[in-house]
Amino acid sequence: MQKISCSLCISTYNRPSALALCLESVLTQSELPDEIIIGDDGSETETKELVEKFIETSPIPVIHIWHPDDGFRLSTIRNKSFAKATSEYIIQVDGDVILHKHFIKDHIRFARRGTFVCGGRSLLSASLTKEIISNKSYRGISLFSTELSKKYNAIHNILLSRLNYLFQRGKQQYKYVLGANMSFWKSDILEINGYNESFKGWGKEDNELAIRLCNAGVKIRLIKFAGIIYHLYHAEASRDNIEQNEKQLQESINNNFTFVQNGVSSYL
Repeated sequence: MQKISCSLCISTYNRPSALALCLESVLTQSELPDEIIIGDDGSETETKELVEKFIETSPIPVIHIWHPDDGFRLSTIRNKSFAKATSEYIIQVDGDVILHKHFIKDHIRFARRGTFVCGGRSLLSASLTKEIISNKSYRGISLFSTELSKKYNAIHNILLSRLNYLFQRGKQQYKYVLGANMSFWKSDILEINGYNESFKGWGKEDNELAIRLCNAGVKIRLIKFAGIIYHLYHAEASRDNIEQNEKQLQESINNNFTFVQNGVSSYL
């Protein structure tokens, strides 16, 4: 089987201590991506300095994309990252997660034409997150960590993941999509024009992207027992605009939308 070229897109905002751990976990992968694209939603200079140092030591190319802080514009910075990606396959995570050592390998393993992949996450407690950030080390995190919730998302077993892959399918699975753990073919993302930048604030932009991919005939696959990430604790984002975002999601469902005008094409 021909090797698939892969871009890892990491989104971040003003949390360099978490991003540093995320980037460290990338470099310890059993299979490295072909490039790393850091999409920065307006962070201050500390993040820029961190990324510049990382670029100096990274064995693979790194691109840092930044735009001014103008509120929560995750969809926009992700679109800008997609536009810069040079690989045929894109894996997307957030900058406040730690990747299991086989994370990239797992996503590539399940890459199939005509499909996109969504994984889950395990959650680190506030106290464990504080300890990890203070020590600048995540070594020792595992299924058996006492302050880890959603432990079922931390089980790594390739046989079980392959069996689960056969059953975790169907358009309705869009409800369970997490933007912090997704992968897709760049050609499919361009076909639907990426994220809908009409979404303001936190919530539902990932589900809306997923439903448009499904509407376009790209089948969703949920992976369990593989593609594992550990999410560093933070307070929940404001949900002030969730009602409007839910409405936009429902419009895409009801009208079988596939393409949006204000998407990634603006940056190509």
